[in-house]
Amino acid sequence: MWCRDFRSAVLAVIAALGALALSFAAASAADRESTNHEPGIAQREPYGIGLEGFPYPYPVNMLPVVNEGEQLRMAYMDIAPAQPNGRVVMLLHGRNFPSSYWAPEIKVLTEAGYRVVVPDQIGFGKSSKPSGELHFDNLARNTVALLDHLGIAKANIMAHSMGGMVAVRIARAYPDRVNHLVLAAPIGLEDYRMYVPPTPTEKIVEREDKLTAEGYLKQLEHNYAPKIPPEAMAPFIDARFGIKGAADYPRWLHAFVSSGQMIYREPVAHEIPLITVPTLFIMGADDHNAPGKPLAPEAQRPKMGQNAELAKALAAKMPNGHAEVIENAGHLVFLDAPDKFNALMLPFLAK
Repeated sequence: MWCRDFRSAVLAVIAALGALALSFAAASAADRESTNHEPGIAQREPYGIGLEGFPYPYPVNMLPVVNEGEQLRMAYMDIAPAQPNGRVVMLLHGRNFPSSYWAPEIKVLTEAGYRVVVPDQIGFGKSSKPSGELHFDNLARNTVALLDHLGIAKANIMAHSMGGMVAVRIARAYPDRVNHLVLAAPIGLEDYRMYVPPTPTEKIVEREDKLTAEGYLKQLEHNYAPKIPPEAMAPFIDARFGIKGAADYPRWLHAFVSSGQMIYREPVAHEIPLITVPTLFIMGADDHNAPGKPLAPEAQRPKMGQNAELAKALAAKMPNGHAEVIENAGHLVFLDAPDKFNALMLPFLAK
């Protein structure tokens, strides 16, 4: 029932995005200006590869950074609470999400008195898309550089999905910069190289370029087991496919594929037991997301993505680790079950 309702609500977005792609395939560069003045979503300009035109819930600032000799800009939101408690929470996004999806948690945290800093990692959202490859070490350095820029000596870090892998690298490399670490349905709890054979980048580019909005919807349903209302999922599809008509879309696609290869080539699972800062895993019981699972031999696939059990096992090996599992929640755990999530997260951060 949920999937039928989900599809009904999202198909309108898919149809509009499909019309948008068709309209720009038919339009030449010379006549796009006139197309832009016609009414309706099918005629609007596509988002830029910096998600220009895609709304964020708070003002976005830019921090210049240099990665592998390339001048780039890191986008971030910095939201002050009405009644500050003197503490900071930094929110780190996942691979398939712009940082705008943290809006509900930003509200909860600022109402609790926290200053909230929310970056888009380089290669994602409104940040620059590099011409080179992405690496977790660079993302970790950029994130700490943002703390330095904002004059923040120490912060709590809450990270979702791929953001959890960035957070692990930060907590290991810069433990003195982290108060508490909340890993919300992180990936990277296992080494995917143990199951998935290496895949050439050009094959992944070809596959991702052929992906349709409806195909992406199926991926989200299958991989994330979402429980959120349909309208809450639609912006993820819009952000992904509203960008496809942009002239520099190939540069975006390169960065997106590079992020997938980074997840595969730079595992962090072996580092997690070594984290010393207080760490809370909050997992969805229905979260079996495992990047690359479809590429693994069929006999290996059932072994992958046992994320709740992996989190509990890793937490038991850590000096200050703890894991909680929320029933009837998937990979989008903080959106799927916000009340239960916040009831675990807020007391932990307040310690």
